[in-house]
This record gives sequence, C-alpha cells and structure tokens, in this order.
Amino acid sequence: QVHLVESGGGLVQAGGSLRLSCAASGRTFSRYAMGWFRQAPGKEREFVGAISWSGGSTYYATSVKGRFTISRDNAKNTVYLQMNSLKSEDTAVYYCGAGGRELSIRSRYGESYDYWGQGTQVTVSS
Repeated sequence: QVHLVESGGGLVQAGGSLRLSCAASGRTFSRYAMGWFRQAPGKEREFVGAISWSGGSTYYATSVKGRFTISRDNAKNTVYLQMNSLKSEDTAVYYCGAGGRELSIRSRYGESYDYWGQGTQVTVSS
C-alpha cells in the first residue's frame, strides 16, 4: 500500500516556476514508477510525465517537454515536478500516481497506476 500526498501548488504568473512534491508513505515507494497527471476544469485527465522506479528513465508529454522536469529521491520517498516557463494552459489540478516499475508507452495512461494522491491546484495567471 502506498499513500501519496501532493504539495507545492499555488498561483503563479505566466513565465514563472513552481515545484510540486509528491510524498509517499510505505516502504515500497522505490519499487514503483511514478507519474504526474493533470486535469483542468471540463477536461479529461492528461498525462504530464513519468519516471521509472530508479529515476533512470523519464518520459514527458509533448506539451511540457523542455519546460517540466521530473525527479525522485527514493531515500525521502518523494517525487518532484519542476515546472518552468509556465503558461496559462498549465492551469489544472496536478496528481501523482504510483504503479508499474519501468516506463513504457502505457505509462501515459492512468490505468497503469495503482495509487493516487488527492491533487494540488496550480493556477497560472496571464
């Protein structure tokens, strides 16, 4: 069992940066690949990016590639999402998920994750 809690969301101006954290409880955190997803009002949940269990592989959605970076610290049971050059279209509730181990094309689908956090709101003002 893995319990996930996101934090770090807030209001930021376009062009600014935020770093989200996803803290996990449970000794099995390091066994899982971790993903970040987001959902804007009235829209479907969208894949943002994922990182393998070891941190050796990452995978990003085209919309955020080059602006967002995912990292993890298995000693701290935490995964991070560094978001730079934020745009108004990045406004959403951001969720982290845990599931699988290595990354694959299926990592972009929510069904690949077994555990989810409650989400943290990110609002980018233009």
